[in-house]
Amino acid sequence: MSTRLNSFDVIKTLHMSEKALDNKDLINSQRRTAGMREDRPPLPRYTFRVDRRANKLQIRKAVEELFPGVKVKSVNTMNMHGKPKRQQTRTPGYTSNWKKAIVTLKEGTIDEMI
Repeated sequence: MSTRLNSFDVIKTLHMSEKALDNKDLINSQRRTAGMREDRPPLPRYTFRVDRRANKLQIRKAVEELFPGVKVKSVNTMNMHGKPKRQQTRTPGYTSNWKKAIVTLKEGTIDEMI
């Protein structure tokens, strides 16, 4: 049973963590490695929380559709497992599992659209 996901269903939110912000701001970062050349700066990367059923092609299409003027170079995905959490009980519950997508852009930025 395959369900058709539209772009608003595929992309849930922009994931803001310390690692994601470092990934996005690698161009301006002072922690450049020796392998990074000055004449070819790294491409911007953005991290999204996406639907667990979405594949890389659907994520690419959704990003290019929701953010006009943006071209996607690559999409990397990973399934994130829920963590055990405890709320005033002895037995732990779990946060829900989710999927993370790291999108590398070859042209355009998403910053001015957020």
